[in-house]
Amino acid sequence: MSWPRAAIPPLSVAPMLDHTDRHFRWLVRQVSRHTLLYTEMVVAQALVHGPRERLLTYDPVEHPVALQLGGDDPALLARCARMAVDAGYDEININVGCPSDRVQSGCFGAVLMRRPDLVARIVAAVREAVGVPVTVKHRIGVDELDSYEHMLSFVDTVAAAGADRFTVHARKAWLEGLSPRENRTIPPLRYGDVHRLKRERPHLPVELNGGVQDLDQAIAQLHHVDAVMMGRAVAEDPWVLRHADARLFCGPGAGLAADPRELLVRAQEYAAREISRGQRLGSIARHLQGLFKGQPGARAFRRHLSDHAFREGAPATVLGEAVEAMDRARDRAERDPGADPEETGR
Repeated sequence: MSWPRAAIPPLSVAPMLDHTDRHFRWLVRQVSRHTLLYTEMVVAQALVHGPRERLLTYDPVEHPVALQLGGDDPALLARCARMAVDAGYDEININVGCPSDRVQSGCFGAVLMRRPDLVARIVAAVREAVGVPVTVKHRIGVDELDSYEHMLSFVDTVAAAGADRFTVHARKAWLEGLSPRENRTIPPLRYGDVHRLKRERPHLPVELNGGVQDLDQAIAQLHHVDAVMMGRAVAEDPWVLRHADARLFCGPGAGLAADPRELLVRAQEYAAREISRGQRLGSIARHLQGLFKGQPGARAFRRHLSDHAFREGAPATVLGEAVEAMDRARDRAERDPGADPEETGR
């Protein structure tokens, strides 16, 4: 289901460590059929020497789906890219943005912005090995190399190797002094630099990432760039994408969930199947905690999941019970205006 290298999906969901696993991607697919999804970053060495089948497994419903790779060895990354394409992935993305310590110690992630020539060799090797888009996700800068000119030089070098798209996280990364979580919020957003990159290199496909909270903000950014990547907002509440297909693609995808309750029913059926295959309910339920965000009783829904879904042997029916707990809390709040405001879930 891969698209031509010239095509650019206008919206994607960012690769997020410890979050964008196959259960999360299945959930998002019930809300949007066309938004491009990414795996968590997969380290090349782990793919070659580790549990390859588990790392590459996905549900066909996840298409279009991209595999994000981390590493610094062009030949090894090309080998991994071929594995991914053989497994059916629609895109290969090279991680040049992650600032975590374990990534730095392996000489990949954001630290590679210091070595644009190496990133160019990686892109060239991967592009020669596969026929799907090869893209790069990077920061606007790293440590003291944080000027627009530094980013432009990096992009120009890597573009010459044939990168199909540049996804730019509009914050710099501090490799020392800030945690990965802090690197997502403390360095200021510099959307202007990403917009300028697209103006000055109009032939390059440019995607903006960082701080986009809803579809209205994403659409506003599409006046300046080719595509937008959303991250934490979708992780916290997948329902934020409910109008993505209608507003950004070719119309509503077939078979989408009509509302959060229908999505929860589907998730319970999915969880029952996965539990029968040895999965734990908690690995699925953790992605559902923000599903009813802002609705009366949502706090009771989250509390029930927290208390019951993560226990050993928890059944899929816990999800339905959580909705019932939410409804009871909502009814109590409606009957008694002086009820504990915590029960409203707002």
